[in-house]
Amino acid sequence: MPSMAKPADGLPTMTMPEQESYEVDCDLVVVGSGAAGLSAAVTAAWLGLDVVLVEKEPVLGGTSAWSGGWLWIPRNPLALAAGIDEDPARPRDYLRHELGNRYDARLVETFLDQGPRMVSFFLKHSALAFIAGNTIPDFHGDNPAAALGGRSVCAAPFDGRRLGARIKDLRPPLAEISPFGMGIAAGDDVRHFLNATTSFASFRHVAARLLRHGRDLALRGRGMQLVNGNALVAGLLKTADDLKVRILTATPVGALIRDGDAVIGISATREGRAIAIRAKRGVVLAAGGFPHDIARKAALFSHAPTGRGHWSAAPASNTGDGLRLGESAGGTVSRNLASPGAWAPVSLVPRPDGSLGHFPHLLERAKPGLIAVRRDGRRFTNEADSYHDMMAALFAATPGGEAPEAWLICDHRFQRRYGLGHARPRPFPLGRWLASGYLKRGATIEDLAAACGIDPRGLGETLAAYNHHAAEGRDPLFHRGESAYNRVQGEPAHPLNPSVAPIIKAPFYAVKVVAGSLGTFSGLVTDEYARVLGPDRQPVTGLYAVGNDMASIMGGHYPSGGITLGPAMTFGFIAAHHASGTPLPQDPD
Repeated sequence: MPSMAKPADGLPTMTMPEQESYEVDCDLVVVGSGAAGLSAAVTAAWLGLDVVLVEKEPVLGGTSAWSGGWLWIPRNPLALAAGIDEDPARPRDYLRHELGNRYDARLVETFLDQGPRMVSFFLKHSALAFIAGNTIPDFHGDNPAAALGGRSVCAAPFDGRRLGARIKDLRPPLAEISPFGMGIAAGDDVRHFLNATTSFASFRHVAARLLRHGRDLALRGRGMQLVNGNALVAGLLKTADDLKVRILTATPVGALIRDGDAVIGISATREGRAIAIRAKRGVVLAAGGFPHDIARKAALFSHAPTGRGHWSAAPASNTGDGLRLGESAGGTVSRNLASPGAWAPVSLVPRPDGSLGHFPHLLERAKPGLIAVRRDGRRFTNEADSYHDMMAALFAATPGGEAPEAWLICDHRFQRRYGLGHARPRPFPLGRWLASGYLKRGATIEDLAAACGIDPRGLGETLAAYNHHAAEGRDPLFHRGESAYNRVQGEPAHPLNPSVAPIIKAPFYAVKVVAGSLGTFSGLVTDEYARVLGPDRQPVTGLYAVGNDMASIMGGHYPSGGITLGPAMTFGFIAAHHASGTPLPQDPD
């Protein structure tokens, strides 16, 4: 058997035998290293289990490491500490209204009950810290049970030096949204970067951030002030190492090991050798869903019938491994959700090596002075609504047989202040993006329409109507800026309307957005303990699925920010308790 060793860097590893194949024994094996998998691994290890976590990539963190790090957890302890003690019925009512006939009471009730306990557990027993989202509203303010805040938390910034040698294994922030490889957090951090050329306080903040980042690059090869999803994963990784979770990178899983109908481990490949990991308490699938599985996208994404007309911002290694493993043991992948994916508008960014990066447009769409149009030049939605809602509207507006594409349109003033996609704001130059064709520019609206292949008459009429009302801070067509979510995402200091301003200052700019996603919703059908259910609706013994390998408890709806990571970590926490035979906590930890 492999033996445990503790090298100079202090990380738990395994000393491997020389033969071509070997076996490892443990209590629980976790497949995937995003927040869901790490939540399960850390919780199980804290409960006393011997845990092995395997990751097929050489880096850890999955899609979670590229995320904003937000979790939707109503009645979380940070909200309660701030005096936000809402009636437990209200978040339930919000989800009943949002999910309709896809409201699964067992799953939703378990999530709402255990989510706050999960947050309390990690606050008390891990290196992970959270900051409150007490001013972050739900997406859909017209829902009578929507909240203006208090239902979310975000990973607090984390000093990467605390990871020691493990920092080399952490997936860096997504390059397309991280200038110089530096993560920028939502809220005050973003605000300071946007105001760096107009406010001395903001300039000082940004200068300090850049100086520290430059020093970290010189001394350590990457930034050490970790924010967003990088901070979330780092806090979990630090705790996993402290609890002696055995972490194997570059270890793709080939199959589940079964004893009759029960799952008792996995077979994988590591450093060219076969490895069998036998787990007394079972296997947790947390491999990130199927955003880059061509065949499954073709089967489930109606807008991408070949599986190729879709560009996800998730890591390319998320190719549906967990779903295939679950199906091999009798599990079923959901096919009846409202949406099979967590949609987001994405622009395709040319890279120096000829490949294309996938830039998710999450922030600038709500700022004042931008609209989205199809090739007919007409608007089709409230651009300041959530990324998922914008794409759903684009799908609905696109005729059958036509690719769902749109153009984000703004003027010079907007682009220089907020940026447009990967074409960043002042003082970043625009030449590279204009030369590559990623960013289109026109001295007049007609010139811009010609550069983009947009109907000039339609765009001209659209802008004339939009600008007429925008001068008064109004958008009677789509009510942009009227919801609390629109206003928070916009520019609070902007007069009249935080999300509406005329588009009048030449030159004019545009970036094409295409069908994309942040991840997938269709996953393995489970019960409220995250146990994978077979075709007879009975649990497959020893097999759990969490994160995007688990069918979304939101039924394919996207009611608020953080509805992926919140359930992901909560059901990782729940699966670990069930696998260990420990009852779920009934009081905050």
